[in-house]
Amino acid sequence: MHNRSRPWDRRSNTSCPIADAAAPTSQLRALIDVREAVFTHSSWLPERSRSYERLEFLGDGVLGLAIAHHLFRRLPDQAEGELARVRAHVVSRESCAAVADALGLADDLAARAAALGATDAGAVMESQAVRAALVEAAIGGCYIEHGFERVADAVVEAFSGRVDYALVEHVDYKTVLQEELARLDRSVTYVVAETSGPPHQRAYTSVAMVGGHELGRGSGSSKKASEQRAAREALEALRES
Repeated sequence: MHNRSRPWDRRSNTSCPIADAAAPTSQLRALIDVREAVFTHSSWLPERSRSYERLEFLGDGVLGLAIAHHLFRRLPDQAEGELARVRAHVVSRESCAAVADALGLADDLAARAAALGATDAGAVMESQAVRAALVEAAIGGCYIEHGFERVADAVVEAFSGRVDYALVEHVDYKTVLQEELARLDRSVTYVVAETSGPPHQRAYTSVAMVGGHELGRGSGSSKKASEQRAAREALEALRES
């Protein structure tokens, strides 16, 4: 039985090979081929359906299931809430973009942009959201070509560092603080105390308020980051009191 040619199966005649001696070796990198749709941004074609967006949608589901299955087997004694916390970090935009960088997917995107004569490739590749979408689209394409079992193992290997980081270092201090305060029948609110810097380089300072009093303060390049640091300081103060 012959497979019919599909848009995401057709390889570009103008794209150059991407994998080279400098490319990181991994199961996932080995499965990724130079496919037009995987590395085509929606702004480069008149038909969005021929861009990576559909494969990104599929790859997002494959990634989530692969990581969930891995965590379920690896952490048999952890509650659902902890498994969900770890998975959320591992499949986050930040994590996906980091994996895309490690796999060198920006080079694949650049080659596709050159083949299409796209003039905004540099700006597109600087976007964390685009790099995160690329790795999900690549996973989607690999799933169609190779099936879930083979791709799941490759995904777990590629994201293993993100899993380890989430298990050992990444802590959601806001959630931990909220849970500890709930046991004391108290709650926390966050207030942005200060915003500084130009629009493209904002800095925020947030305050964790408990019972009308400041319990912690933190700064960061986003409100979320500043609130996490404020929560960490508040958690330390709460445990010392």
